Amino acid sequence: MKHVVLFTMKGCPHCNDFKNTLTENNVVFYEHDIDEHQEEYDMFVEVTKNEFVPAFMIIEQKETGEVTSKCFAPDDGFGTLEEALEVIKTEIL
Repeated sequence: MKHVVLFTMKGCPHCNDFKNTLTENNVVFYEHDIDEHQEEYDMFVEVTKNEFVPAFMIIEQKETGEVTSKCFAPDDGFGTLEEALEVIKTEIL
């Protein structure tokens, strides 16, 4: 099973646009505000070397119990919000 964890920030218009895009495309996601999930976001930034939002992780729990994750940040894993949506669709199918 795969899950989308979306990092957002209050007042970020790109974050709001992306949340709306995901909702309109029936993509289930878990929103994590970077101020409310600071430690988790700090680890994400350390891994990606990128502090921009919206950013997301695809987390997969395999039948064996193994958990893997892939991190995607603006200008690193995608360029536009449309590209980010395509990444998510490809990853969760």
